[in-house]
Amino acid sequence: MPTPAAEVQIDTSLVEALLAEQCPALEGLPLTPTTNGWDNAVYRLGDSLTVRLPRRAQAAPMLENEITWLPIIAPLLTLPVPQPVYAGHPGCSYPYSWMVAPWFDGTRAASAPLASRTAFASELADFLWTLHAPAPAHAPINPFRGMSLAQEGPDTRARARIARERERDGLLRRWESWVSAPDFDDVDMWLHGDLHPANLVMGHDGHLAAVIDWGDMTVGDPACDLATAWLTFDEEGRGIFRDRLDQGGATDAATWRRAQAWALHLGLLFAQDCSDDPDLQECGRRALEALLTEPV
Repeated sequence: MPTPAAEVQIDTSLVEALLAEQCPALEGLPLTPTTNGWDNAVYRLGDSLTVRLPRRAQAAPMLENEITWLPIIAPLLTLPVPQPVYAGHPGCSYPYSWMVAPWFDGTRAASAPLASRTAFASELADFLWTLHAPAPAHAPINPFRGMSLAQEGPDTRARARIARERERDGLLRRWESWVSAPDFDDVDMWLHGDLHPANLVMGHDGHLAAVIDWGDMTVGDPACDLATAWLTFDEEGRGIFRDRLDQGGATDAATWRRAQAWALHLGLLFAQDCSDDPDLQECGRRALEALLTEPV
């Protein structure tokens, strides 16, 4: 599936105009386009900032959630996140909120060798220890993340994707086993919602520099985020990550089974629908290969 078409025209001249109109202190800094993703266009601003602008209506409320909530949860976390330096509003014929946030030097973990990611397995586990805290009742809800995968919609879509895979019998047995795990019945927890290696920035020392792209942030079942064990790490890194999260009995067996279901669900999505992002597509394929080695 290709990247959705932009619904608004975003170019350097528009970003320069928005900065001049709303944030003149940053006007005149070098501006370089870096990403034109599914939801946002991203520009590097000077040496230490980035500008993110939704490129379609569906993404606009997601960025507004980041603007609202990241400043609240960021002080609780063990890793930097792109909380806004400046929150922009519609202007210059651009219809959505936008924001200026920090630029994090490094490379996205999805582009790094799989074995090298083991160096930050404990760091990511510690990050989730701090993130997965009870969320307020008015926190944002994402209808595609954090819920029970046993619901008719997600279950039907996953089975349709499994049917297109060469190893469909093995994947289907695992899906049926893992999706039947007891549902999450605790207080809703904060979730990143899209915790895969393309949203992890590795610093030049090999450790994590930041966790980015919080557009899917939501509340619900922590198993959704724990799927990153299979999306991000090899067997060694996954073992370190899981052991760290299991300390003190904080994560039970049912949660890990649901996490395996989420990893299968997301792995299929990335492998089949991310042809325009080879790193993320490879992340999906590797996750499926790893999950096929897991006992049913």
